[in-house]
Amino acid sequence: MGEPESTETTLLLRAWANGDQRALEQLTPRVYKELRRIAGHFMKHERPGRTLQATALVHEAFLKLIVVNDVDWECRAHFFAVAAQIMRRILLDAARKRATAKRGGNAARVNLDEVADLGAERASQLIALDEALNRLEKVDPRKARVIELRFFGGLSVEETAAILKVSQDTVLRDWRLARAWLLAELGQ
Repeated sequence: MGEPESTETTLLLRAWANGDQRALEQLTPRVYKELRRIAGHFMKHERPGRTLQATALVHEAFLKLIVVNDVDWECRAHFFAVAAQIMRRILLDAARKRATAKRGGNAARVNLDEVADLGAERASQLIALDEALNRLEKVDPRKARVIELRFFGGLSVEETAAILKVSQDTVLRDWRLARAWLLAELGQ
């Protein structure tokens, strides 16, 4: 996205945060395509032919985003980082519900389960990754955040550096080290 559009998006985010509902109306079409891209990034390892799953994830995340209060949006990348974190939580909750159901639990079905239909193996992998990421966060919070922003959020090195207020070289170094740590932690 170009610099002027990025600046306009940031201004709309700030106006929305200050209670301007017209800003939200103008913002929605601007961010929707990028939210779909992030959702697609999350869903790329799912079974083929599930065309509605990314859309459902975007809608669930957007519903959660529009009720967030008191956020001082620094820039558009900050918004997308928060959106990615929300999407990760939605998928993780769905995976946990599916894993509970697989073990004979009576977890209530939610709309996202019907649409996204995470497989049991994928659900357990997502849970294992989340648990490993939580352990990494206790050891090195910044490296965990780099993984979250780049892997789950699909943000670029430049956008991740801006969010974390570090250099791009630091992001690349953290990315390499965190990935190696997670692979070792997951036993792969």
